[in-house]
Amino acid sequence: MLEDVNTPPTRPSPTGDALDSELSGLDALEQPTAPRQPFLPRLWKATWPKLAAIALGLGIWQLVVWSGHWPEYVLPGPATVFRELVREFQSGVMPKATRITMTRAVQGYTLAIIIGGFVGLAVSRSRTLRSAVGSLITGLQTMPSIAWFPLAILLFKLTDAAILFVVVLGAAPSIANGIIAGADNVPPILVRAGRVLGARGLNLSRFVILPASMPSVLAGLKQGWAFAWRSLMAGEIIVIIANQPSIGFQLQSGRDLADAPALMAAMVVILVIGILVDSLVFGTAEQVMRHRRGLIDPSS
Repeated sequence: MLEDVNTPPTRPSPTGDALDSELSGLDALEQPTAPRQPFLPRLWKATWPKLAAIALGLGIWQLVVWSGHWPEYVLPGPATVFRELVREFQSGVMPKATRITMTRAVQGYTLAIIIGGFVGLAVSRSRTLRSAVGSLITGLQTMPSIAWFPLAILLFKLTDAAILFVVVLGAAPSIANGIIAGADNVPPILVRAGRVLGARGLNLSRFVILPASMPSVLAGLKQGWAFAWRSLMAGEIIVIIANQPSIGFQLQSGRDLADAPALMAAMVVILVIGILVDSLVFGTAEQVMRHRRGLIDPSS
């Protein structure tokens, strides 16, 4: 019996590798086709706005000095401050101070992550704890760091422990609140899907809730670092420890000796460290997270 010439031939349904290939082709339609830019152009694209902002800030600083509103021994110009900064680095004073300060920063921030992370996870998983200490965490976050130092000195005297105590109290509530906010904003459908796939208890937190809440968690970590850094600077100015010339000690020493170039050189170091940590640590983490979530064009 002859086939009807008007009937199109039937195409067999793809199976196995053929089906995977077709699905991969459909997925590829959503991917950008533009090639990824080379490293140097991408580096320049990310760097030049920061350089322009620094140049603008230096220009405004120099204009204020030229205005003559303050004498130069009170407000020195950028050239004077940077000559002092070079002198302190060559003499080894500033590298030693930076090492002492960064050691305290890493120790205090690490403790804050551990304590804030534990508290945040516990509160986010328990309604009883939420109603008991949820407002207390926010209250601790709003406490000025300087208000903790009288108690810290009474408890730990003039030691590193007094500084770390205030650094942890300044940073841990922000980290805990970031985790709590992230867990609160996880879409319920993701949690239900995870449970359907067998995720329970710690597995549900690790593979579903934590990845979904990462934007808020990262924001809490970033804010926690800002509080930790500010608390550390305040602590090093107040708690002066013998034979430990930290950056805060350089600030206080410059003020006591009316040495404006040395004082402002320490301020420049504090600012540069803050910019580097934000750009290299938290900026990189944000870029990686946004790339994985498809929020940034991979070709850019």
